[in-house]
Amino acid sequence: MRLITTALFAALVVLPAYAAEDNPLTDSESWEALKYDVLGDATPADGSGLFTVDAPYRANDAATVPLHIVQTDESTRISSAVVVIDENPAPVAGTFTFGDAMAPLDLEIRVRVNQYSNVRVIAETGEGLAMQGRFVKASGGCSAPATSDPEAALAGMGQMRLRGFAAEPQMSTPRREAQIMIRHPNYSGLQRDQITQLFVPAHFIDTLEVRQGDELLFTMEGGISISENPVFRFVYTDNGEPEITVRATDTEGNVFEESLPKDEAS
Repeated sequence: MRLITTALFAALVVLPAYAAEDNPLTDSESWEALKYDVLGDATPADGSGLFTVDAPYRANDAATVPLHIVQTDESTRISSAVVVIDENPAPVAGTFTFGDAMAPLDLEIRVRVNQYSNVRVIAETGEGLAMQGRFVKASGGCSAPATSDPEAALAGMGQMRLRGFAAEPQMSTPRREAQIMIRHPNYSGLQRDQITQLFVPAHFIDTLEVRQGDELLFTMEGGISISENPVFRFVYTDNGEPEITVRATDTEGNVFEESLPKDEAS
């Protein structure tokens, strides 16, 4: 009996850690209903041999869920990717296109998850589409109140910051890692003003373009599922240009553009 009890206790200790790491896509009626709108007649291949998607099984903050895409097979280039959150009010979180310098792909973004949902990535290569993803337990991400005071959020809207990380040594064209942060409330249209209790109109970044010099790194067409104050962390091949230029637009017609020196990134 003691051995059985010990074994059961060990299983209870191990299972939560295992579940947090092993959270594959599940069957979803929502995906069956919307996949034609996303894919048309195409059927994506299993993407597990091409790239991984890392996301928490149980999110600490449903309004800021990290999603990390890493290409594991470098024999083909990922030219674009669509991020879909099955159960969100607007399931397509973002559509990304990638320049050559982003290969092999290593990109992390932060998204809102409104209820327990599959979070899937559909990547396009020269050989067709491939899909991979994770099931995430989170709720209320799209309706969670903004963390910033509305006046302060609007006053700082569009400010950008580039954070750089060490380049890989002993490479003539080094792979570098960078993180771009953009101040923007990215209102989803489902949040309430905490004083009036009226819904705050949707107001979010809808396009993003990131370049080093004239060379494209990536673009995004985004929706309400991208988190407040969006953050994009990525690895790229440095072409020697001194600056990364970021241009974003939002649904109110605002245009934000900055040239951020690589060497001054912090």
